[in-house]
Amino acid sequence: MKFLLLLLLVQPLCALADIESDFLAAREASRVGNMARLDTMAERLKDTPLEPYATYYQLRLRMSTRATVPIKAFLQRTSESPIVDQFRGEWLKFLGEHESWEEFADEYSRLLNTDDELVCYSLQLRRKSDEAGALAQARNMWLRGEEMPDSCTPLFDEAIRQGVIGEADIWQRMRLALEVNKVTLAKQIIPKLPKAQIFPAAELTVAERNPRRYLEKTKFQNAGKGRHLTALYALQRLSKQSPQIAYAHWETIANNFSEEEQRYFFGWLGLAGALSHDERALTWFAAAGDAVLNSRQLAWRTRAALRAQNWHEVWASIEAMAPEQQSEGAWRYWKGRALKVLGRSVEAEALFVELSREFNYYGQLASEELGSAPGAGMSSVGYQPGDDEIEAILSMPTVQRTLLLYSMNLRSEGSREWAWGMRNLNDKQLLAAAEVAQRNELYDRSINAADRTVQLHDFNLRYPAPYREAMQENLHKHGLEEAWVYGLMRQESRFATKVKSEVGAAGLMQIMPDTARWVARQIGMKGYRKGLIHQLDVNIKLGTYYMKTVSHQFEDNPALASAAYNAGPTRARQWRSAKPMEGAIYVETIPFDETRHYVRHVLSNTVYYAKLFGETSQTLKQRLGTIDGRDAKNRKINLDIP
Repeated sequence: MKFLLLLLLVQPLCALADIESDFLAAREASRVGNMARLDTMAERLKDTPLEPYATYYQLRLRMSTRATVPIKAFLQRTSESPIVDQFRGEWLKFLGEHESWEEFADEYSRLLNTDDELVCYSLQLRRKSDEAGALAQARNMWLRGEEMPDSCTPLFDEAIRQGVIGEADIWQRMRLALEVNKVTLAKQIIPKLPKAQIFPAAELTVAERNPRRYLEKTKFQNAGKGRHLTALYALQRLSKQSPQIAYAHWETIANNFSEEEQRYFFGWLGLAGALSHDERALTWFAAAGDAVLNSRQLAWRTRAALRAQNWHEVWASIEAMAPEQQSEGAWRYWKGRALKVLGRSVEAEALFVELSREFNYYGQLASEELGSAPGAGMSSVGYQPGDDEIEAILSMPTVQRTLLLYSMNLRSEGSREWAWGMRNLNDKQLLAAAEVAQRNELYDRSINAADRTVQLHDFNLRYPAPYREAMQENLHKHGLEEAWVYGLMRQESRFATKVKSEVGAAGLMQIMPDTARWVARQIGMKGYRKGLIHQLDVNIKLGTYYMKTVSHQFEDNPALASAAYNAGPTRARQWRSAKPMEGAIYVETIPFDETRHYVRHVLSNTVYYAKLFGETSQTLKQRLGTIDGRDAKNRKINLDIP
């Protein structure tokens, strides 16, 4: 592996080893609070690219001493590293907590990455000069169904005391909290209601633990607003388990609820129905009438209309979205499709033309609607940076830190450094940076930089194909299309062999441990153990066998097989309709956000890789194909696939 090859132009190998050793020692000293050890390591790192991190560790441990001079000196290094802005945020929180408002005011305007805690501290400061404006903004933050930091509490309390946050706002926040299952937050809000409206928090507990029992055992005739809110929460929870059961319970109690509450219920029942592919979803959404639907409800009303092939409803649902949501690629594409069916071809073509300029899944579909060939608009070789441009990128401290941090497997810190360095680069510089990353086998960072270009593109950098020689034997053995395998790997791991997901998927092909053990048994791999999953040859062998298995099970349809690879074969089957369905609609209506995004990217990647590999490429629509009805027989595989 030629990792850090380019950095050796700047630092000799022995020096790099010392830098890494000293940095890891400084990091550990910071973690355990060993100031003496940290100071020693920081001195040794003084003239290295990682010095900002050592200084950050020192200042963070000494923050309580208010070492103003070194802190201010460090914060003057604004553009040097994301660690400077990270420390600025931590320092501002310290100042806000101690109400050091003059210092806070001097520094807050320089902060690039803020959060709710700091926003509320800034509003506390603003109250001194513009109380009405500060409390009005605090009300906007109140109307969010999520827990807020302690720095917001005095603002909320004062806004309630002055009536800026009224009784309706209190009920609204409670409803928003329950919509995202933040029951603890909802309970904390109850005491802020007028005394006559306060209801027992225990009812929310019962509704959370057993919504069906709550609905069966509770009386709703002449019930107060709190019980109605709790009932709607219980119904929402129950509808996620079974829309049919929730609807059956609703019919027995509906007369006790206001028209507004009834419309609200049907908006959530429609969402639950759409997510479970219940054919009544559109009927339930219609029953919601003029209730204000949130962005997720509108998205799934549109998806329910797609499955029903109700193109007028597809158009109407997209039209009901806010402009920001309508501008998303998905809704521009499906709006164009709806307009085309409805006979408004000129408007449809205008949407497709604009969208076709984007190199992504919906851009590809839009391009095909206009009759373009697969991979239209791409070239395999774009602008080629010269040696001087490569050296200029390598001289950037953020790039040097990225290479060093990745060499220590500190990918999170390294990716932040890389993103920081790429912020203001032009297309030529981005392609040079992508080339630097690719030469050092940081394929995820190479893709990151190449994907950012606006006018100049290099699709070999956007869609790299490492390990091709190692892949060939397994590709031929299993009869897999190379472009599809690379499309999947690019989405799974960005070709990072040691990466591990939050749920445990590991390696180049992101295989789950249970799946890896199952495959190892199927192929008769002797002596398989968990640690082998990170070995390149083992990971490829296991992953390609599993790809072959799910592909064979789903009649070699890459959309179904990709969904099965990500979410499991059982779910991929369950998401089909009773009747044959356009593949693009199947993908659009996958209820798991992660899997839906995953399948779109895998298939989009596959089209680009096919073009780069010189294959006779199918269109994206051809790859999506038609998804058979759920009663259609799949190839029988007598294996218990995990």
